[in-house]
Formats: sequence, structure tokens, C-alpha cells
Amino acid sequence: MSNAGNPLAGPQSAPPAREVGIAFGAIVLAMLPAVLDQTILATALPTIARDLGRVTDLSWVVTAYVVAAAATTPVWGKLGDRHGRKLMLEVALVGFVAASTACAAAESIPLLIAFRAVQGAAAGGLMSLAMACVGDLVSPRERGRYQGYIAGTFAVATVVGPLLGGVIVDHTTWRWVFIVNLPLGVLALAGLHSRLPAAKPASASTPLDVVGAVLLAAATCALMLACIWGGDRYAWSSPVIASLAVALVVLSAGLVARERRAADPIVPLHVLLAPGVALASTAMFLTTACLFSVTVFAPLLLQVTTGATATESGLLLVPAMAGITISTTISGRLMTRTGRYKRFPLAGLALMSIASIVLAVVADDGSRLRIGIGLAIFGLGFGMVTQILIVAVQNVVEKRDLGVATATTGFFRALGGAIGAAALGAVFTARAGTGQPAQIAAAIQRVFYVAAPIAAAALIAVALLREVPLEGPDPGNNPAAPAARASSRS
Repeated sequence: MSNAGNPLAGPQSAPPAREVGIAFGAIVLAMLPAVLDQTILATALPTIARDLGRVTDLSWVVTAYVVAAAATTPVWGKLGDRHGRKLMLEVALVGFVAASTACAAAESIPLLIAFRAVQGAAAGGLMSLAMACVGDLVSPRERGRYQGYIAGTFAVATVVGPLLGGVIVDHTTWRWVFIVNLPLGVLALAGLHSRLPAAKPASASTPLDVVGAVLLAAATCALMLACIWGGDRYAWSSPVIASLAVALVVLSAGLVARERRAADPIVPLHVLLAPGVALASTAMFLTTACLFSVTVFAPLLLQVTTGATATESGLLLVPAMAGITISTTISGRLMTRTGRYKRFPLAGLALMSIASIVLAVVADDGSRLRIGIGLAIFGLGFGMVTQILIVAVQNVVEKRDLGVATATTGFFRALGGAIGAAALGAVFTARAGTGQPAQIAAAIQRVFYVAAPIAAAALIAVALLREVPLEGPDPGNNPAAPAARASSRS
């Protein structure tokens, strides 16, 4: 995708390092409540059920949030491109804090579900717009390092969240699970408002594509609900799932037809179909689907084969989180130094494929050490993929499309999680039999064997990705870098 005649996404002038650090800290703080929310809430769900008394609807407390976040992510990206990413990030943060307050005050499960949907919609904006704001804040070459910091923060939050949730529920009430978002949100809002530079948005001379936004949200909801409900609440052959599948096809066809003729489409097809965006999004989708095998089935494997408690199995995921933190930090710094990025997701996906096979091989031997080694290898691999792919996408789109392109990767990451959950869950269910420990271990083993080729398919997608050297300061002062960049765009 050529960018000739248009500046690539990136800051117009480099602000002082201290200002960048403060602004970046505010961005991370804005994302943190959305990251912590799901992991903290998981430990509070049984208490919420006992308090509000509608156990049968409790799954919607999670489902409403996840579906709303996925459905609104591309819309937030488009709004950020049209009206300014800083402004829209602040709006999303205010919405998230307000919805968290409403959730804390909810007196019934239906009200809590409704407020969780609003909270999820705001979270979709927090995640996608924060990533895009990093693109406004620093040069393409520096983004890998900063995205690595974000990934490290996520990894820590994934481990800390359940522990924090347990402390909150044990010593206060479940309502504090939502109340803790308030001080974090207010502090982040103050930092964003005072420290984050406001990049000039693209001129919005045409009305927002509201019809496209509604069609996209509806199609996403149909797909997500089919993946979440299929094989669990309803059989895959049930009328409900079949109806959702038909709705998905009809809505998707309507969306494509609408976006072809819209003056300013909510998802510009030229961005979505650009080779760099399409291949990176495909790899993101497959990578996230593979990740599901570890985040869901590794704790179950540890409980079944090693006798670990639920809390212990969560803590035993630390090797994976440590691997993610280490590899994101190192790969981000190397990417900043060299201006190259493709080698890292290639290596990362190769490690993820190997780790999946290792975990499959050791699935039934009951060794925490061997499982921990497999998890560490997986984490080292995963840490070199998703954040780097975001940088790759931001590096090949024009500045006016930065938000929607970044949101597209987030959208496919959400879809990868949902469809990966459905596919790998079906693999597990097919082999779990009567639920005896030996059968469960065998079923998890099959899940890891299936996850390996999924990671390999993502590896192929990245191998086809054309690398465009990153713009920005060259720490190595390599005189060949400008010539290489010019040649790559000719």
C-alpha cells in the first residue's frame, strides 16, 4: 500500500521524552480498568449471584460486556479518525467510569447486565483508541518499545486481577470490584486531558456512516453470540444458532453493499483489504484463537493432572506471563534499534507452535515443571506477535486511517478469541467423554495439538506480510536506512 503524497501515521514533531513518558503513562492508566475488569470480576461472580439472586442469567454479565466491546471497537476507531483520538478516548473513559458506577449500584441482574453492556461498549473504545494514541504520540520506530510496555502491563494485570478480586470480595463487597475503576479512571482522565497531545483529526465533510455502524454492530453481535452459545447453551444444530448464522450472512452482505457505496464508510474497504492490514489482521485472529488454548485449558490441565487448586493454577500461569513480559520488552527495544519488525512475529509464532506441541506431549504426565516450561515458551512466543502486528498495521496506513486500522486489528483479535473459544471448546467437548480426569487430560491434549497448526497458519500469514522499515530516529545511525525505506515504497 503506497503512502506517497501522504504522511504516514506518526507525530508531527517529537515532544520531550519526559512529556512522552507522562502522556504514555496516562494512556496505559486509561486502558488498565478495562484490562483488570474481566479478571477481577471473575472471582466476584458467585458472590453477585448469591446477592442478586438470578444465577441463570449470570453468564450475561460477562457476555454483554464482551459482545458490546467487540461490536463497537471499529466504530470507536472511525470516530477517533473523524473527531480526534484524544477526545474520543476521553469520552470512552468517562463512559466506562460512569457505567462502572452504575454497575456498582445495580440492584438486579437485568440492570447489571444492561450497565455491563454500556461498560463493554466504552471498553471497546478504551482499548482501540489508546493503541491508536500511541501512534500519534511516538514515531513508528519507537512504537514497538511502547507497545511492549503495554503488553507487559497486561501480563501483570492478568495475574494480579484474580488475586485483587479475591481480596476485594473477601474483605468488602462485590460492588467494590466496579468502584475501584473510579479513582483509576479519574486519574487517567486528568493525565490525558493535561498531558496527551491532540493530533489534528481528518476533516469530516460527510455524515457518519450510521447505517454501516449499525450493520457492523449487529453482524458482530450475531457472530459473537453464536460462538459463545454454540455447543454450550444451545446445540450447534439448534434453531437459535441457525437463526444467528442466517442473520450473520444477511447482515454481512448488507454491510459489504453499504460500505461499497458509503461516502465515508465506517470500515473503509481499501483499508481492510490492503495486504498489510489483511494479513496482519488474519495473523492476529489466528494468534488470539491459539492463545485461548493456554488461558482456558492450561489452568484446567494443572487442576486435573497436578491437583492444583483454582488459585494455584492461576499462579502457575506466571511463567507464561513472565515470558510475555520479557519477549515484548526485548523485541520492542530491538525493533526500535533496527527499524525492522517482521522477524519477531515469525519467531514468536514458531515458538507458539512448538510450545503447543510440548504442552500436548506433557499433558498427561502431571509434571508442573514440564507444563511450566511449555507455558514459558508459549509466553515468549506470544509476546513477540500481537503488539508487533499492531505496529506493522500502523506503519502501512495513512495518518487519517490510523484509528480505524488499529481498531480493525482489535476487532479481529476479539473475533479470534470468540471463534477460538468455540472451535477449541468443541474439540475439548468431543473428547472429554464422561469427564473422568484421564479423559479430560486427553481432551486437553487434543486441544493443544489443534492449537499448533493454528499458530503455524498465523506464521504463514506473517511470512507473506511485506515489511516496510519503520520511520523515525535511527539509534544506530545507519546511513542505509533512508535509502532502504525509499526503496521499499518505490
